[in-house]
Amino acid sequence: MSNEQERLKRLRERQLTDRDPLVKQRQFQRTTAQKERIERGKRYSLGEAWRTIPNMYRSPFIGLLLGAAVIFILPIVWKSDWAFWVGLAATFFFVLIGLLAGRAMDIREELKDAIKH
Repeated sequence: MSNEQERLKRLRERQLTDRDPLVKQRQFQRTTAQKERIERGKRYSLGEAWRTIPNMYRSPFIGLLLGAAVIFILPIVWKSDWAFWVGLAATFFFVLIGLLAGRAMDIREELKDAIKH
């Protein structure tokens, strides 16, 4: 009989603790604190930052860098008064191509996301 009373007492205690909102609140706080610690431990790299920038802005920047390289290298290779201006035109061309390609890549990703959902 004593075992039965002990079992009922434990059952009643368990039911009371299950209904206690503070227990659920503490458990929620514990899990969120663990998640925050895990997220804080992760490092945010330069590559991740670069990937968050839309292609519409990344691609023209790459075109600008490529054009700047052409502006500096072309006068060394081609001894002419027109070398700088041709390099400048190439820079504008690379930026334009980068803008178009970047926008096309962004639209493609948007369409993929629209199809998924």
